[in-house]
Formats: sequence, structure tokens, C-alpha cells
Amino acid sequence: AGEGGGLMEKDGLFEEMRELRQQPIDPQAEQEIIDSIEEVYFSNDSFDMVRHELEKLPPELNLQELEEYRDKLKRQQAAVSKRVADLILEKQPSYVKELERVTALQANLQLAAVICTNARRQLRVSKEEFTEASLGLLANQRRRQLLTGLLKSLRTIKTLQRTDVRLSEMLEEEDYPGAIQLCLECQKAASTFKHYSCIRYSMSRLMWWCSREQLDVALSRTCKHFDVLHYTKVQKAYTLLGKTQTAMDQLHMHFTQAIHNTVFQVVLGYVELCAGNADTKFQKMQYKDLCTHITLDSYIPCLTDLCKALWEVMLSYHRTMQWHEEHDKQKTVPSQAGESDELTVDRSYVKKKLEHGLTRIWQDVQLKVKVYILGTDMSNFKYDDFIVVLDVISRLMQVGEEFCGSKSEVLQESIKRQSVNYFKNYHRARLEELRMFLENETWELCPVKSNFNIAQLHEFRFMGQCRSPSVSPSRQAASSAGPALEELSLFQQYHQDGNPFEMHTEHKEEETEDVLASNGYESDELEKSVYQDYDSDSDVPDELKQDYVDEQTGDAPLKSVSRETIRSKKKSDYNLSKASAPILTNTTLNVIRLVGKYMQMMNILKPIAFDVIHCVSQLFDYYLYAVYTFFGRNDMYESSGLGLISSRLRTTLNRIQESLIDMDPVGENAGVHGPAEDRKEKVPSPHLSQMVILTDSGTLYGLAQRVVATESLVFLAEQFESLQSHLDTMMPAAKKPFLQQFYSQTVSTASELRKPIYWIVAAKAIDYEQMLLMMAGVKWDIKEIMSQHNVYVDVLLKEFEQFNKRLGDVSRHVRIPLPVSNVLWEHCIRLANRTLVEGYANVKKCSNEGRALMQLDFQQFLMKLEKLTDLRPIPDKEFVETYIKAYYLTENDMEQFIKNHREYSMKQLANLVNVCLGSHINKKARQKLLAAIDDIDRPKR
Repeated sequence: AGEGGGLMEKDGLFEEMRELRQQPIDPQAEQEIIDSIEEVYFSNDSFDMVRHELEKLPPELNLQELEEYRDKLKRQQAAVSKRVADLILEKQPSYVKELERVTALQANLQLAAVICTNARRQLRVSKEEFTEASLGLLANQRRRQLLTGLLKSLRTIKTLQRTDVRLSEMLEEEDYPGAIQLCLECQKAASTFKHYSCIRYSMSRLMWWCSREQLDVALSRTCKHFDVLHYTKVQKAYTLLGKTQTAMDQLHMHFTQAIHNTVFQVVLGYVELCAGNADTKFQKMQYKDLCTHITLDSYIPCLTDLCKALWEVMLSYHRTMQWHEEHDKQKTVPSQAGESDELTVDRSYVKKKLEHGLTRIWQDVQLKVKVYILGTDMSNFKYDDFIVVLDVISRLMQVGEEFCGSKSEVLQESIKRQSVNYFKNYHRARLEELRMFLENETWELCPVKSNFNIAQLHEFRFMGQCRSPSVSPSRQAASSAGPALEELSLFQQYHQDGNPFEMHTEHKEEETEDVLASNGYESDELEKSVYQDYDSDSDVPDELKQDYVDEQTGDAPLKSVSRETIRSKKKSDYNLSKASAPILTNTTLNVIRLVGKYMQMMNILKPIAFDVIHCVSQLFDYYLYAVYTFFGRNDMYESSGLGLISSRLRTTLNRIQESLIDMDPVGENAGVHGPAEDRKEKVPSPHLSQMVILTDSGTLYGLAQRVVATESLVFLAEQFESLQSHLDTMMPAAKKPFLQQFYSQTVSTASELRKPIYWIVAAKAIDYEQMLLMMAGVKWDIKEIMSQHNVYVDVLLKEFEQFNKRLGDVSRHVRIPLPVSNVLWEHCIRLANRTLVEGYANVKKCSNEGRALMQLDFQQFLMKLEKLTDLRPIPDKEFVETYIKAYYLTENDMEQFIKNHREYSMKQLANLVNVCLGSHINKKARQKLLAAIDDIDRPKR
């Protein structure tokens, strides 16, 4: 800092000198001024100039003189200063250069002093200590190296001894690969230090750690709740140990154990819960015995939980297989070329073991569930509960099929056994119930809507669901169309969460069915309800929204229906349109509902399809037999000669009576009619309710009840026809002929019962005996042609008019369908015509004019009758006309007539011959013709 300040002062001085030099002074004058300076001023440095000048001052001071003297001194100073400045400036470069050299020399000298000082000190130290310390340092260094090696060994030993603590921590963290890796590393390290006695114990502990049971326990945990990360760690640990195949063997053992433990714990939980005490005897029971202690109330929840738990086990196995497939793909692709033989063998072993395990595990599941299913008698279950059981097992079988492609024969057989057992009891109870219904049935109309369809009933909802994609999985699986609709398998749907057996615990919303009509068939409302069905079509399906269909032609008119149209279409009130509501009773509805329930059970469990369909056919058989027994059985059929019951119907009725009807009261002659087991399958013949009166002529002998009973049977047959294709798909191929035979020989005969049932009404509705008596009083051997018919024709026509009116009265309460009215009219007309023939056959004497009168009477009857009925042609018209005309036949023609017309009785034919005697047949011819009649009758005897 001092040097810097000096330089700055010097620079300032130089500047000042430059200014002095720049002043224009004459050199000569300047020299003179310098010369005028006193010598004393050039003396040594101690000269005091101020003092010298003050001493020179005179005693008396004069300002002017002083100022002049001062100016002189200033000029001298200026000249000196200028001269000095000139000299300095001339020497400045040399000065600066020399100054730098001096500074450099100073620095070099200082460095040289430091080097010398250090050198002297080191020389002194080396001189004093070299011989003593050098050898000591070498010895200490060697000791240090030895101690460092020992410390490292001690630390390794310490780490080895503390490994078990770290292993415990790693196992708690489930870091199994890390634990195994640590064990292996420790083993390797321990072999290096095996010369230490403390290491031997640690090595034995490490070997124990490597095969520790906790790894096996960790493996077993994957059986119930598979976790990818957890399983990956376990597999990696086994791979490090080189025990991949052992792990797979252990895994299958754990899965088997898991299935056993799972089912036992689930069932035990429910048994103990229901037992309600702390008794431990159940825990010591075998699983098979434990299953027999499940109560009816807890059966379904326990079964559902059982399936849920088993599903978890199977899902875990499924996900285990997926893990190995994905793991193999990842490993094989990049390193296929360098893959070791040992690794290939391991993978092959694992794959085969897993595939084989599928069947084994499913077999275990089936056997456990089978024991549970057969452990309880389900014969007293409610129908809905049993359907739930079937549904759960059906879902379980679907799981089995997706799990390993199994058809679940064990499950099928066990549930089939229970189903057949349950179904026999259930069906037996339903048949008894049906008998009770039939015996209490008053055959009143059940008022349903005109668009009533069985699909509207709860019991048939499953048929619609089978074709609906939005249906629950179980229903979809049960349907024939199910596999096509399902996009994902159960294992895909419930891969992460959820359970396919959860649905049974969900609350099902109550379904409603709207099938009953708001108004019944009251007399005043009857016709109005027909119009209302057309006016409001909100509840009517498309096929019933069509216009009125003509009963006879089946054609629909172009314009919409009107009251006038309907009235013009029908001759009387009992000939209503097809749009009217179906005729059925409460019992019919019950039978239909039963059929729906049976089909629902069959749909879920196909192995018992034949048993179910057989029982369905028995329901129909019993209903048909009851209707026949109540309204159609009559000994007068055979004598009528009308062939009212066809051979097919008679065969059917006999079959039903033999196979289904228990003809003996309980306990009487039980041994005579076969073993008790056979009789258990039969039902006593039903009895008509005492409330139903069939003998009152005012009600046309219970015609309303007969119509309801018969037409409800026909309606039931129609519903069976509509279900045939669905039943056919359910039926095993070997049993299909049974179904076809049932339809062709039983269902199709339902409408045939109309003839015998309505014949009884027709036989009693008109007084045919009175007509015979009136005809007997007519004289037929007249000699002249008559223009007026006989009175008995008018009486007979009045009977028909009265019959027509009474039909109309009945139709105000119950709709009489066209086929029914046709059958009634046909029967009445046939009976009337046969009565006419019988009356004509009673004539003892008759002339040609008498025969002409017979024809006149008959033509009058036909003409008036055609106005009363729409039936065309008139039944048995030729029967009467042919008989009347036969009077005119010659002997040979008469003989041919007798051979060809066996519809006439022997009496009628014989009378025909006898009446003709004398007119154009002689006695010999008479004998011949009577002999021909006798020959015709002989085979019958």
C-alpha cells in the first residue's frame, strides 16, 4: 500500500513538473535566477530555510520590500522546481526499469530464504530420526494390515451370526426370494470361514432356514386367495432353491387340503350356529356325518356359501395356471435358444401337473358337494327352495364345464337322485291337490282377459328369459341358447372380484301378472266386454289387434269391427267371436301353473326331463279323465249307435284308468291289484262336487258347467300343443317317442270329449219319446196324397225352438263357442232323425201315399230346422230319406240295400220288409230278406 501511495505521489509530482516545464521561460533567464540563489541553499539536508530567511529580515519591516523579496524567492523556487522537474523527467524510464529489477530481486531473495530454511530443517530431521523411526513405521504398517483383515473377518462372522434376525424380518415382509438369496449368500460366505468353530453352528441354522416351513405355508396361502405378487415371490424362492417340481407337488396337496378344510369349516359353522350351543362334538365329526346335521332352514345359505368358498379355491387354481402360462411365454420367447434342459423339464412337469390337477380338483369339489347334497332329505322342501338348489348346482356344473370341460357326472347323478326323490313326492302331493281341486271345483268361469297367454304367468317367465340376453347368468346357462349369448366365461367375468353364486342372496323384486279380467261374464256385460276388448287395445297383443275373424271362414273383414258387424255375424248370443276370453277354470289355471313349474325344474335339470314330462302328462291325463268321469260317462252311448267315443279316445281312457287311477278304496283288496309301490303311483278317481247339479232341465242339464269343463280341457290341450316344441328339445332322444305318442293319442283327443259330454244334454233336452208316441198315433195307410204335414213335426220344431232359446239363456253366463253349439245341434238333429226313423220303423201298415206323407213331414221339418241353425249340411238327412225311399225298392234291390246299410237296426230293416209285404214283395221274398237280415246280425252274437 505504501509503495502504491509513493507511486501516486510521484505521478502527481511528475504532472506538476510537466506543467512547470510547459511554462515558457527563457533558459538563460532561468539560469540566471538559479545562479542568484544563495549557496547556503545547496548545503546539507539539515539546513533550516525558514529560520535562515527570518534571521535575514531587517529590524524595520517594509511591506513593499518584503513583497518584492518574496516574489524573488518565488521565482527562484519556480526556476529550481522546473529544473528539477526537467531532470526527473529525463531520468524517469531508467528509474522505473531499475525499480522493477529491485522488486524482482527482493522476491527472489525471500523465496531463497524459505527454501534454505526448509532444507536446513529437513536435513536436521533426517539426520536425527532416520535410523530410529523408519523401521518402526514398517513394523506398524504390517501390523495395521493384519488387523484390517482380521476386522473384516470378524464383521463377516458377526453378519453371519445375525442373519437369522434379518431372515425373520424378510419373511415377515414376505420377501421370500430375498430370504433365500440371503441364505445362499451366507452359505457361500460361511464355507470361506469354516475353519472358525463358531461358523459350524451358523451353517447348520442356515440350512434349516433354506428349507423353512414358512415358505410352504406361504405357498398354501395362494389356494384360497391368489395374489400375483405373493405367488411370484414364492415361485421365485422355490426356483432359487431348485425345487420347482417339489413346489408343484406341494401346491396340489395344499389345494386338496384347502377344499377339505373349506367345506368342513363352512358346514361346521352352520351346524354349530343352528345347534346354538358350545358343544365341540361337531368338530370331531366326519364331514359326511356333519352334513346330516344341516337344518332345512340353513340348507340353501350353507350350500350357497359352500359354492362361494369352493369357487374361490377353483378361481385361485385357474389364476395359478394363468400365471404359469404367462410366465412361460415371457421366459421362453427371449431365451429359447439358450434354455437349459433342466428348465425345459421343469416347465413340462409343471404344465402336465397343472392340467392333471384340474380334473382332480374338480373331482374333489364334486365329491364334497355330492356328500352335502345327499346328506339331507329334500323331499319336503318348498318348490321355490328346491328350484334355488337346482339353480345353484346348475351354476356349479357350469363352473365345472368351464374349469376342466367336465360334464359333472357325480353332481348330475347326486342331484338327479334327489330330484327324482323330491319330484315323486312333489308330484304325488300335486296330484292329490289336483284331485281336491277337481272335487271342489264348481266349474264356474275364471274371468281372464281376452288376450290371456300362459307366458304372462310367473311360472313361464323362464321361457322368455332363455332367449333374453339380459337374463341372470344361471338362467342363461340353463337355457339351450345360453352358450351363444354368453360372451365371457364365469372365470373372466369374476376374475378380480364378485362371485357367480352371489345372485341367490340378492333381493328379487316381486313380479306382477295381470291376467284376470276386470269384469266377468255377467249377462249384461257380456257383449259390452267384447267391444271393450276392441276399443282398448293397450293390453292386447298384435295378433289379437286384428279385426273380427269370421267363425266359419276364418277371414277378416277389411273394415274395423262394429256392433252391427258382430250382431250380423252371429245368429244367436251363444255364437260369439274368437276374440272373447278363453274358457277356463281356477283348476285349469292351477294345472297350467303346475306345468310351468315342472318345466322350470326340467329346464334347470335335464337329466330328469323324462320323469318330469311323464308327470306333466299325468296332470293332463288326470284332468281329462276327471272331465270325462264327471260329464261324459254314460252307458247309453253304445245303444245310440252314433259312435260317440272313438277307438282312440276309448284306448286313452282305458290307459289312464289302468295306469293312473286307483279304483279301490284304501285298504280294500290292496293285494289283489298289485303291490303297494304301484298303488302309490296311482290317484283315486275324483268325484264331482255336490254343488254341481247336472239333472236340472232349466239349466239344460248343467250345460254351462259342461261347457266350462270341456272347453277348459280343450284350452289346456291347446296350451300343451304350444309347449310341444319346447318339451321336445328337453326330451332325451330315446324317450321322444313317448312324447309324440302322448300328443298324438292323448292331447289331440281332448276335443273328442265334446261328443259324449254334449250328447247327454242333447239326449235329454228334447222329448224324443213324446215324438215316438205321437208318430204311433198317425195313420200311414192312407189312400190319398196329403198336403198338410202331421202335428208331431210342429211339436218337434217347438222343442227345437225351446232348445235354441235355452241355449241363448246359458250363453249369457258362459260363452258357447261355435264348435260346441255345432256339436249340440248335430247331436239333437241326429237324435231327432233317428227318432223319426224309429217312428217310421214302428209303422205296421203303410201305403205309397203314407210314404209320401213321411217325406212331406220330413221336408217340413228340414225347412223349419234350417232357419234355426247354421249347421250345414243337416246331419243324418240321408239316413231318414234313404229309409223312407227304401219302401219303393224291388226284392233284389232290397236285398242289396240290407247288405249295404248296416247303420239301420235289425228291427228297422225287418219292419221295412214287413211293411212292403203285399205291396211289391211276396211272402217267399219276405222270408229270403229276413234270412239275409238274420245273417248280417249273426256275427255280432
